[in-house]
Amino acid sequence: MTRLTVNGKAVEVDADPATPLLWALRDNLGMTGTKFGCGIAACGACTVHVGGQPVRSCVTPISSVSGPVTTIEGASGDRVGKAVQDAWIKHDVVQCGYCQSGQIMAATALLKSKKNPSEADIDSALSGNLCRCGTYARIRAAVKDAARTLA
Repeated sequence: MTRLTVNGKAVEVDADPATPLLWALRDNLGMTGTKFGCGIAACGACTVHVGGQPVRSCVTPISSVSGPVTTIEGASGDRVGKAVQDAWIKHDVVQCGYCQSGQIMAATALLKSKKNPSEADIDSALSGNLCRCGTYARIRAAVKDAARTLA
């Protein structure tokens, strides 16, 4: 058993310690908001926060998780995550939506570390999160809007 704190709740995961966090969340805990995209940490669809930092859950073994985990299901539980999600809706960011949980988690981490990010900051922080629908301009606008809301 591996003990984790996920979205503020203590949980036990009955899985091999080498199991990627993504699969523990999805298969063991039934939290399907975090998506599998590539399995090699290249696309960002699986981004969650561990100890407040964005990580690729597809390559993070549960044995290495040393802080609380926040998934997209728990992102609206704080002021920044809620502001980002509201901005996503306001700017109609989502097309297919597959990458959006990872995009939102990356944007939330950015705004927690940098209150007024420049376009370059936004591009850098979200550069590893791929959107096949190409909604990057709306993503950037939503991040800027969330930053203004939080100011």
